[in-house]
Amino acid sequence: MTKDDSDRRQGRTLLVVLALNAGLAVALGIGGVSADSSALLANAVDNGSDAAVYLFSYLAIGRAGSWKRGVARLSGLMLLIFAAGVLLDALRRFLTGTEPVGPTMMALAVVAAVINLVCLMLIRRQPSGDVNMKAAETFSFNDFASNGGILVAGGLVLWLGQAWPDLVVGVLVAAIAIKGGLDILRDAARDKAGETT
Repeated sequence: MTKDDSDRRQGRTLLVVLALNAGLAVALGIGGVSADSSALLANAVDNGSDAAVYLFSYLAIGRAGSWKRGVARLSGLMLLIFAAGVLLDALRRFLTGTEPVGPTMMALAVVAAVINLVCLMLIRRQPSGDVNMKAAETFSFNDFASNGGILVAGGLVLWLGQAWPDLVVGVLVAAIAIKGGLDILRDAARDKAGETT
């Protein structure tokens, strides 16, 4: 496969996962507001930031390594900013009170998990070791892991009739995002070091 063919395949994959994540962000955002769920809102913002990163990664295809590293660094920083916002929202909900709706959380978590698994499989089919495709894989894996946490939190909210599982998972989603953001920044730094040696 030529580099142009590989670039075209990457481009198609990134556009598909971009569209899926943008749609999922809207659905999770609506669900998060209607279910008063910190975890769902965290996931909505996460998927929205993923869609933006996939757009940046799409624009980086075929460009110089320095441009791709810049996009990857932006992706990592966006994840860290997102995580800080989620932590602040969880603190606000803890202080002011919240009443999440367990069944809505669980239903949306299952739908989101299926979509994120599809995204992850599409990205992993790409033979590229490109730093932006690695970042895209990190985002999709983080989302899939977060969906499992939301499913468990929804079940606990339903069973216990308390809000704390939703808040805990919201914080855990932020922690996963922090790890993912730091991993992406490290990958970009390693890619630059590898290019200069």
